[in-house]
Amino acid sequence: MKQISQKKWYPWFVVGLLWVVALLNYMDRQMLSTMKVAMEGDIQELQTAENFGYLMAVFLWIYGLMSPMAGLIADRINRKWLIVGSLGVWSGVTLTMGYATTFDQLYVLRAVMGVSEALYIPAGLALIADYHRGNTRSLAVGIHMTGLYIGQALGGFGATVAHTWSWQTAFHSFGLVGVAYSVVLMVFLYEKRSDEKTEKAPAAEKSFDLFSGLKSVRHSLGMLFGTLSFWVILFYFAAPSFPGWATKNWLPTLFSDSLNIDMSMAGPLSTFTIALSSFIGVIGGGLLADRWINTNVRGRIYTGAIGLSLMIPALLLLGFGTSFVNVVGGGVLFGVGYGMFDANNMPILCQFVSPRHRAAGYGLMNMTGVFAGAFITSWLGKSTDDGNLGHDMAFLAIPVALAV
Repeated sequence: MKQISQKKWYPWFVVGLLWVVALLNYMDRQMLSTMKVAMEGDIQELQTAENFGYLMAVFLWIYGLMSPMAGLIADRINRKWLIVGSLGVWSGVTLTMGYATTFDQLYVLRAVMGVSEALYIPAGLALIADYHRGNTRSLAVGIHMTGLYIGQALGGFGATVAHTWSWQTAFHSFGLVGVAYSVVLMVFLYEKRSDEKTEKAPAAEKSFDLFSGLKSVRHSLGMLFGTLSFWVILFYFAAPSFPGWATKNWLPTLFSDSLNIDMSMAGPLSTFTIALSSFIGVIGGGLLADRWINTNVRGRIYTGAIGLSLMIPALLLLGFGTSFVNVVGGGVLFGVGYGMFDANNMPILCQFVSPRHRAAGYGLMNMTGVFAGAFITSWLGKSTDDGNLGHDMAFLAIPVALAV
């Protein structure tokens, strides 16, 4: 069976395998954002947007804290089994959330999900980067990112399932799918290291040496933080994360309020709008960047900057729009721009960071972005209670403009 990993088509097969993992990653985390109304009848603390914001934010704080550690771990152990374990745990947590009866139980489970989901993205993207070198990297990463967007869209159907059956059924069914798919990965996914030394002697495959391990971690962090370009990339990644996470967690509420429609309709409409437009942006941005890099070393950076530029008017339309055309149009424009930006984050990092430090580098980038998202998620919860969600969403164009 392992012989298939040597086939020419296998690098794209890996993208396909991990595409499904990315879908499940975002579907399981996103569905909660659309089920507030369905759940608040059973769990009274969820009746205030501020408490709901705390529930959404704890995932982000834990996810952010774990991201650098997840990257450091992924650079040192077999990424196949890290991905399989991560998927199995967060899917089991999703399944268990269907049995929760109190706010505290949901809060703890959401925190555990933050730990398990954080382990996936650095490992998954680093594995794809090792399978795809040269002028296929942005497209490969971009295709993988479409799984996140489709998962976000399908997560919007959590509200529909909850409305038709129950919110418990939504958690149970989506969790079982993830547990089953982890078995598929056990059979068909294989590790690959582009750095020969790393492949021959990853830390986890030798006898455990605490001193050597700590020295290796310190070396990785020193290499990353000692590079000025990496600090620039951290800011470039963090600034758009404010509106990026705001749309993930609060766009269903914004659509419901601005268009005066029920959440069972606003959930799928908002998530599908962002997901489908991001799909277009990430594929287009990947193709453009892979072509541009052949003639200009800054091609991927410029492509990301174009995407960020599209997000600025999009946020103004989302924040101040009241008609269907303005709000949905703003969502489409935002999705296209964010997709172009998202497709090129790991490929840009690869231009500055060696293969043995890439997962750690992306983990640190993920941490800065997620911390920004955790802050904005809690803040917009209070903003929603005060009736200022749209107004404050529009102001998120400011950090994006600074990133451009």
